Amino acid sequence: MSDKIIGREENEEEKKIDAEGTEVIKEGPMAELLRSAAKVPEIDDVVEGPVIAFGRARVFVDIHPFGTGIIYGREYLSARETLKNVNIGDTITAKVMGTDNPDGYIELSLREARQALIWNEAESAMNKKTVFQLPITDANKGGLIINWNGIHGFLPASQLSHEHYPRVPDGDKDKIFTELKKMVGGKLDVLIITANPKEQKLIFSEKGAGTSERTSLVEKYHVGDVFEGIVTGATEFGIFVKLEEGLEGLVHISEMDWALVENPKTRFKVGEKVKVKVIEIKDGKVSLSLKALIEDPWIVAGAKYKKDQRVEAVVIKYNKHGALASIEEGVAGLVHISEFASEEDLHAKLELGKVYPFIITFFEPKERRMTLKPAA
Repeated sequence: MSDKIIGREENEEEKKIDAEGTEVIKEGPMAELLRSAAKVPEIDDVVEGPVIAFGRARVFVDIHPFGTGIIYGREYLSARETLKNVNIGDTITAKVMGTDNPDGYIELSLREARQALIWNEAESAMNKKTVFQLPITDANKGGLIINWNGIHGFLPASQLSHEHYPRVPDGDKDKIFTELKKMVGGKLDVLIITANPKEQKLIFSEKGAGTSERTSLVEKYHVGDVFEGIVTGATEFGIFVKLEEGLEGLVHISEMDWALVENPKTRFKVGEKVKVKVIEIKDGKVSLSLKALIEDPWIVAGAKYKKDQRVEAVVIKYNKHGALASIEEGVAGLVHISEFASEEDLHAKLELGKVYPFIITFFEPKERRMTLKPAA
């Protein structure tokens, strides 16, 4: 009777009643042991253990308490040089490639383990925003190729700093490629912004990886400051303006004017002086605005126009919803395609650059929104 009671206490859950009368189940020793047991290795897991024997073109590793691992076949050949320096008793790290070996071994790979550890390091570096100084090994029309720990990564041209972004007068992609190729062989301070081992995708960025000298320059500027700078380059997404030696800011296309800007490269010339306002400072980058120094035309328009008013407007652009027509510089409304029989009918009746009479059907100057329809 006594043995039976002891056995039950060691292998079954013990039931008790707490102070509030609720039944509490306490795990017995066996349940605790099972719960604390190590996880059985699965395919793609990284494990480690001491080398216990060498065979013909194979190495045996003790994966306690689950059995013996084996490195053989193609995995042995790929790791042969590394294994020359390994002795019995040395601990090695490997990746599980198979768990159903006919001889009962756990199949391992040193090569795959190294790749897994490198990707883990890449993910850690991405989360910590670690800065690396790495050599540029190649270039294509989209950006630069960078090698990190044996993995080829990509740095898109859009992720280059203002200082290194290729500035060509007409934005020609072949000319940009020529400028990118000139950077091959050099080094850049970069951050990892994407590390995806499944897709073998490693993406770098130079933005935010600047030197302490640049950081000290940026610290002198504040949101709201107004400066005169010099245009150093123009792209399809905006213009670069030098604020002082070693520091440039970007005026995004959306901050160039209240009116629609189709092509920044036709608005400014390199060397031209412009007055700009600092609107954001983030990650060592200074964002600038031109339109912040110009009176918002929607405020003026709000006092002049109202819904159902007849106005004259010039057609400035087509889009998938219809056409944009401007009643004043910087104040444009949508003429919806539903007002016409077809897209061809809209284009025939509203030619770009011509002035037509319209009726304002919706007008909300605070939201900078307006819709128009052709006047009868």
